[in-house]
Order: sequence, then C-alpha cells, then structure tokens
Amino acid sequence: MSVVLALLSGGFVGFSLGLIGGGGSILATPLLLYVVGVGQPHVAIGTGALAVAVSAMANFTGHWRAGNVRWGNALVFAAFGVVGALGGSTLGKAFDGERLLFLFALLMIAVGLLMLRSGERNGSGRVAAGAPSAPAFTPRLAAVALAVGVASGFFGIGGGFLIVPGLVFATGMPMINAIGTSLFAVGAFGLATAANYALSGLIDWPVAAQYIVGGLLGGWVGMRLACHLAGRKGALDRIFASLIFTVAAYMLYRTSAALT
Repeated sequence: MSVVLALLSGGFVGFSLGLIGGGGSILATPLLLYVVGVGQPHVAIGTGALAVAVSAMANFTGHWRAGNVRWGNALVFAAFGVVGALGGSTLGKAFDGERLLFLFALLMIAVGLLMLRSGERNGSGRVAAGAPSAPAFTPRLAAVALAVGVASGFFGIGGGFLIVPGLVFATGMPMINAIGTSLFAVGAFGLATAANYALSGLIDWPVAAQYIVGGLLGGWVGMRLACHLAGRKGALDRIFASLIFTVAAYMLYRTSAALT
C-alpha cells in the first residue's frame, strides 16, 4: 500500500509541475509526511527535493519541445539560484523541522496572493509573434534568482512556485513561458538541495524512486493540459494560487497543532 501511495503522490506532484511549473515540493513534502508516512520532516524535505528535481527535468523536456522555454533566462536563473540554494539548504537543515514547515506555509499564502495579482495584470498566453524577448541577463533577474535560490534551499523545495512569479516579475514573460523556463531552474535547485541533504543521510531512496516513476507519468499529463490552457487569460494563475492556498491551509493546521 505504501508503494501505491508513493506512486500516486508522485504522479500528483509531477502533474503539478507539468501544469504550473511549480507546486511539486510544496505538495511533495506534505504528501510524504501525511500520506506516504515518512516520519521526519527533514527526510521528507530531502526525499521530495530529489524526486521533484528529476520530475522537473523530465517535464522541462516536454515544455522545451512545445516551445515554452527561454533558454537564456533559464540558464541565468539556474546559475545564480543554485548558489543561493546551497547556502539556504545548509541553514534549513539546522532549523527545527515543524517550525520550518509552519514558515513554509505562510510563505505559500504570500506567493499565492502575489500570483493572483499578477494574473490580473498579465495574460497566461504565449508571446505574440514578433514580440521582443527579455534580455537573458539583467541585474534584477540575477538578484531575484539568488533570493529565490536561498528560499528554495532553506525550505527544501524545487522552488517552482517562487521561480514562476520571479521570472514574471524580473522579465515580464507570459505565464506559459515562465512555467516552461522555470522547470530547468527547479531541477537545478532541487538537485543542489537534495545533494546537501543526502550528505547528511536525509533521503529515503526507495520512496524517492517511487515518487519519480509516478512523477514522470503525471508530468506528461500536466504538460499537455498546460499547453491547452495557455491561451486562457489568468487560468493558470488561478489554478496555481488555489492549489497553494489549499495546501498551505492544511499545513498550517497540522504544524500549528504540533507547535502548541
């Protein structure tokens, strides 16, 4: 039964990554803790980071083939973000697990609100033919990538739900392009975080493998749906924010009870 739950949970995580370019780790950690039954928050974080990284790279390939990726922005964001993720994950391992999850849930709510506001200003469609692309490197993009990397490593997440709004804020690219572009950075951040946790023995390798298998299947379905919804203004933003609010509310409920 635990294997089935891990496969189903991994499929849901992969579906989220393919659909909205994020949400993988914000779903992976609570699912590992409350559905699969991983007992320690730090082990759930490390295991989830590895599984999400692999799933993200697989989903990235699908978005790349669909023409949703801006390579220059992806490489710059990943390079600066990995530096932040290594430092953030070192801090996160030393932080109390339950308090880490509580702060994580609060951050999720803030990002969800920002995404709803962004969806009102920006459509979710592709760039119109002939529209200029943002420069591959800008100081704003580098600064946002570094900050998102620190948060990603600290909370043990791939960071897609931070990377997507970060890319929109730093470059102004449409949501569907931010989703495709973000997955490269999600994979890079997740691998950096997972490597740091693995050095401390904080990864459940069999569960991570089961999560990855489920994530590959779910990710393909999510990527196809994302391309279908790309032309609907604000649809992906609303889906993204609703998912974040739901998971955050549950995490606040569970962690607040543990902290009292």
